[in-house]
Amino acid sequence: MKPSLYLETTIPSFLVGDVSPILITAAHQAATRLWWTDRRSDYRLFVSALVVEEISRGTRELAEERLALISDLPRLAVTTEVEELADELQRFLGLPPTARADAVHVAAACHYAMDYLLTWNLKHIASGRVRKSLDRFHDATGRPTPTICTPEELLDWSDEL
Repeated sequence: MKPSLYLETTIPSFLVGDVSPILITAAHQAATRLWWTDRRSDYRLFVSALVVEEISRGTRELAEERLALISDLPRLAVTTEVEELADELQRFLGLPPTARADAVHVAAACHYAMDYLLTWNLKHIASGRVRKSLDRFHDATGRPTPTICTPEELLDWSDEL
């Protein structure tokens, strides 16, 4: 069976719209688009109700494009159990109150035992500090935790042109 992958909000956001004039963001967009076309079929993709809510915001046209991208993906419910786990993770991971949604994304991926959580949120989700803390959380609680990564980490990169 293919590994399961929780698609966090930043992924559909990097798939639509114009290429950023900021070089690093443009590179992340390119990697995301390459992963989407070449590698997404290697995984069973899931989103949560929170992802749907977040990508529905902003410019109507772009929101509709983002929603169309994930229209056929299974939705994971943000249940009371997920919310309670988010509370626990927010404390354990040392996330600020402003990162509540990020804690919910991680909690959903943990609660539903996803193999991967794919994100470009390098501050509150895919940071080395959070990854290390999540490993300690797993060791302390025995709860399943996903491998948090970016699209670049799931591409077969080559130095050859």
